[in-house]
Amino acid sequence: MTRLSLAAALTLTAVGSVLAADLSVPPPAAYVPIVVPTYNWSGIYLGVNGGYGFSRSEWSDPANLSAAGKTGYFSSSGFVVGPTLGVNFQFGAFVLGAEGDFDYSGIDGKDHSAFCNALGFGPAQCETKNTWLATARGRAGYALDRVLFYATAGGAFGNIEAGANGGLASSTKAGWTVGGGAEYALADTWTLRLEYLYVDLGNATCSQPNSCGFDGVPTPANNTVSFTSSLIRLGVDYKFR
Repeated sequence: MTRLSLAAALTLTAVGSVLAADLSVPPPAAYVPIVVPTYNWSGIYLGVNGGYGFSRSEWSDPANLSAAGKTGYFSSSGFVVGPTLGVNFQFGAFVLGAEGDFDYSGIDGKDHSAFCNALGFGPAQCETKNTWLATARGRAGYALDRVLFYATAGGAFGNIEAGANGGLASSTKAGWTVGGGAEYALADTWTLRLEYLYVDLGNATCSQPNSCGFDGVPTPANNTVSFTSSLIRLGVDYKFR
């Protein structure tokens, strides 16, 4: 009996060990972190922009040093719209790129002043008009996944028309621009932006008699016309993969 009891005890112990091993909880699987995809801003993009410009212009005559020798700054405003083409290169969270645009411009403004009345047309108003505006700029920004904050600066080019009582003399001018904005990736290939640009096209010269008068003497006026503008634009771009 003793041998039989010992054998039974050993058998039960072995069976218990097997059952305990079968019922043991397996070790937890290794933790695999969830990786959230980060938007890639690199690539060539094509889009359209549109907005509104608030501008300032001043007419002056370097040969006329009297109080009536300037109009003083007067305001002009109007809509702008046109295509945009650019490219981005992303390095970590930093984004560098280049961009160009060409906008139709309806920015226009008029001024009544003693200076304008002295141009030889009788009661007159001076007018400064911008008919098109283009920029070629560099961009530098910082990306927070699908949001990009950027600064931009470069060259600006535009057509300035200046004249009195509807007669306008046209000239193409080059200047500079600086600004910044924010851009949001709506999808893998579509982005939406809001930006501000300050544009300075320098001074144009208005000397055509039928547009700029005679200054009361039998020689054409030699009027200097300045033009600066603040643009607020909304843009939609398509990024090529």
